[in-house]
Amino acid sequence: MKNLLKPAVLLTAVAIFFYSCLTLQAADTTDSNEFSSVEERRLQSVIIQERANIRKERLEMDMKKKELKTLAEGVDKKLTEIDNKLEQLNVLQKKIELLLEEKSAEEKKRLQDLAKIYEKMNPAKASLALAGLDQQLAADLLANMKVKSAAKILDQSTKLKTTQLSTTFSTLQLE
Repeated sequence: MKNLLKPAVLLTAVAIFFYSCLTLQAADTTDSNEFSSVEERRLQSVIIQERANIRKERLEMDMKKKELKTLAEGVDKKLTEIDNKLEQLNVLQKKIELLLEEKSAEEKKRLQDLAKIYEKMNPAKASLALAGLDQQLAADLLANMKVKSAAKILDQSTKLKTTQLSTTFSTLQLE
């Protein structure tokens, strides 16, 4: 019986040995990812780290893309607002130009009416009245009168005032 026991114990010992070898090999396989050398394991570790870095960079890039998209949308919105403001300013500018044209036309009409009044006045009195007016206004009034009436009024003015009005009259700006 001693001989029979020995093979059973021996068999059990061999089974335990193989089981522990298989367990160690399985653990070794999962730990080393089936690599037999330290260099291969190191390279595998570097690759895993690089993959993690790439994933991280992709996430960062995705976040940057979203941020850029948000900024671009904000810029587009601001550009639209600016375009709308420019359009409103152009409309207002046209209104102002129209109002200025109307004002200018009204001033021109009043100037012509005033010139007619000065034409019908006595030349001596008209000359005195023109002497008290602004130089430019007086020249504009003379420009809107008939030549004959303007000449009579200038004839009644002083030599200095006639010279000044003639100089201003000759340099009238066309509007």
